[in-house]
Amino acid sequence: MSERKGPEGEHMEAEKNKVRVLVVDDSAVMRKLIPQLLERDREIEVVATAIDGDFAIRKIEDFKPDVVTLDVDMPRMDGLTTLDHIVSKHRTPVVMLSSLTTRGAAMTMKALELGAVDFICKPKGLSQVGQMGEELISKVKAAARSKVIRLNSPPPRPGSKKKSSRLPRRRGSEKIVVIGASSGGPNALRYLLPKIPADFDAGIVVVQHLPESFTGLLAQWLDELCELDVCEASEGDRAYPGRVLIANGRTHTKVRRKERGAEIVLERGEPVNGHMPSVDVLFESVAKEYADCATALIMTGMGRDGANGIGQIKSSGGYTVAQDKSSCAIFGMPRVAIEKGFIDKVLPLEDLASHLVSVIGRSE
Repeated sequence: MSERKGPEGEHMEAEKNKVRVLVVDDSAVMRKLIPQLLERDREIEVVATAIDGDFAIRKIEDFKPDVVTLDVDMPRMDGLTTLDHIVSKHRTPVVMLSSLTTRGAAMTMKALELGAVDFICKPKGLSQVGQMGEELISKVKAAARSKVIRLNSPPPRPGSKKKSSRLPRRRGSEKIVVIGASSGGPNALRYLLPKIPADFDAGIVVVQHLPESFTGLLAQWLDELCELDVCEASEGDRAYPGRVLIANGRTHTKVRRKERGAEIVLERGEPVNGHMPSVDVLFESVAKEYADCATALIMTGMGRDGANGIGQIKSSGGYTVAQDKSSCAIFGMPRVAIEKGFIDKVLPLEDLASHLVSVIGRSE
């Protein structure tokens, strides 16, 4: 017979299974507020706080947390140095807390490259801190189920990006490739896109869940690494072969089929699945405009955004691919799409670029 647990046993089991969090922030106010926000959820316990990286490293040894929340910008040992130590030595999942400034965005992008699982933007005023509670809780709980993955991205290309080997930029294509990603996505894209050659025979449009101050920076960083031209999408832009457009964080991104490549249509509105830009919004427009000429890839991320859209692409005759569990930081978005039966091929991150090239082909 199985042993039945009484109320006390169930309470002890719940306590045992709580997500243990270390909060690292140089602000005394934030060290008080963040634990209060997190412990609104009974499945989370803040086991310690730390004023800077030096104290954080010692407390990781003592408390062995499941997740660390880490301020990007701190004195003495800064957030990036602290993160590097945590990821390389302890492999503990880290959620960064960032400002919305240009400097904060740049440091956060570097943190994601170093292996941070996700980040959350601090509000501009302390009176608005409570508004980030739900997002903070969901990202901490997702991080506790995640894998710490540090990928070796290629170094930036020296000098300017003007390469004589590139094809003329405005040749159209009947094909389009669309990519959706969330948590863990910036790092995965920095691995994937540099492996796609300049003569790839389709334009690429990417929705990566990021605030508006981050998407242009992501495009710039990717552009430095890739043979492809990468830029932030704007109204009327064209996605033609040799080009990658990153959806901006201010609007939803759709496409309109044109002779010289997919034309970008920006649409202001409410968040879809909690996001703007939304992967579903892009994918659904691609299903309508491109049908069996579309290839869609859904990558690492929390939640379910993109699952319905990729299902519509499959139903319209398009080809669908998902990143596998082993290479995802968070296997949320791909898992939902796979479980719904919407995916034709599941592959690890290291095989995605070569597979896309084999499916799409290269310009003659």
